[in-house]
Amino acid sequence: MKNTLFIDSWGWIVLANRGESSFSAVRDVYQHETSSSCRMITSDYVLDEVITFLFAKSAPSQAGQYLKQILLSIEVGRIQLEKIGSDRFDKAWKMRLKYQNRPRISFTDFTSCVIMQELSIKRILTNDHHFEEVNLGFERVPG
Repeated sequence: MKNTLFIDSWGWIVLANRGESSFSAVRDVYQHETSSSCRMITSDYVLDEVITFLFAKSAPSQAGQYLKQILLSIEVGRIQLEKIGSDRFDKAWKMRLKYQNRPRISFTDFTSCVIMQELSIKRILTNDHHFEEVNLGFERVPG
């Protein structure tokens, strides 16, 4: 879907850290996409990575407040949360086996690929080159 953006862990983590070198570019993309009624999608596995990372690298109160904002956005429908059930897990596992020669691609990335394929999403808010390595036509944003 052209007017849909999948948000990867990297995107959420950069948005949480104003000191990150990519913060302005990512914030601009996020604000533009939000104001243009873009459908924003993320997954429970992505949020698992974000929660783990932020609580390990920042003050718990800061991490908690930021994550509450994301969860509120999901609750009110600004962001769509896709869950990895057994079918998606199985598909991601098959991808993991197919790309054994790419051991640095995380299992979470494979679950994201499965969701993006199922929902015909081509754009992903990430800096992660792994999404190009699977050759499924994904476009990293910002480019």
